[in-house]
Amino acid sequence: MSVASTRAQAIAEILWELKKAEKLATLTSIANRAGFAPGTNGRTVATSLKTVRRDWPHLQWWRAVADNGQIDEEQKSYLAEAGFELEPAEDGGAVIESFASQLMLWDEPSDSGD
Repeated sequence: MSVASTRAQAIAEILWELKKAEKLATLTSIANRAGFAPGTNGRTVATSLKTVRRDWPHLQWWRAVADNGQIDEEQKSYLAEAGFELEPAEDGGAVIESFASQLMLWDEPSDSGD
């Protein structure tokens, strides 16, 4: 299995945890949980999420959010549908209301990393 596939599989498992807990997680915390570096601006995680969306379309990829809580239009609709409160951001986009309280907190890294 390639490194990219291993990372995507680890992220898929984390997304399942998030779904069960009804929580969100930042790109950096997901990478840390999976045992790899997030990359600049979460780029490594974002790339892996593309694989997750393709290979596991039933997983709630939108639970992975930027570290600053800003979300894009597509993600906005999924979050709103799931009951997350959103508020306007200064740049015209949107952020998650009470962002910190919506985040999953893990005590220890997962064993699913590469």
